[in-house]
Amino acid sequence: MKTLQDLFVHQLQDLYSAETQLADALQKMQDHATDNSLKHAFAEHLEETRIQKKRIEQACQIVDVSPEGDRCKAIAGIIAEAEDFIKEASESSVMDAGLIANGQRVEHYEIAAYGTAAHYAKELGYAEVEDILKQTLNEEKSADEKLNELALERINQRAEA
Repeated sequence: MKTLQDLFVHQLQDLYSAETQLADALQKMQDHATDNSLKHAFAEHLEETRIQKKRIEQACQIVDVSPEGDRCKAIAGIIAEAEDFIKEASESSVMDAGLIANGQRVEHYEIAAYGTAAHYAKELGYAEVEDILKQTLNEEKSADEKLNELALERINQRAEA
C-alpha cells in the first residue's frame, strides 16, 4: 500500500470480509442465546449485517474496486474467542452475558473500522461512499447500545445470581 486510496480499498475489503464472517457468527450467537430479547437483538443485527454487506458492495462499485480481499483476521479472532466461550459456558445466564460481551467486541471493532473508512472516504472525496459508511457506522453504534441495555437491564444480574 502506497497511498491513502490503497489503504481505503484495503479497509473496504476488510469490512466486506468482516461482514461476511459475521453473518455466520451472528446466527450461532442467536442459536445459543437463551434470553428472548437477546435472540431477537441478534436476529435483527443479522439482517442488518446482510444489508451492510450489500452497502459495502455498493461502495466498492462506486470506487470501482472488488469487495473481495484478504480475510479480516481481527474479526476471525473475535469469532474464534466467541466460539471458545460458547463451548465453555455451562450456565444459560452466563452464556447470555458472555454472548453480549462477545457481541460488543464485534461492534467496537466495526465502529472503529467504519469510522476510519468514512474518514478516508471524506479525505478522498467520495461523499456518497462516506454517507454509506456513516449509515452503517450509526447502525453499529445502535447495536452496541442495544446490547449494553440488555446487559444492564437484566442479563448481567441473572449471571451474577
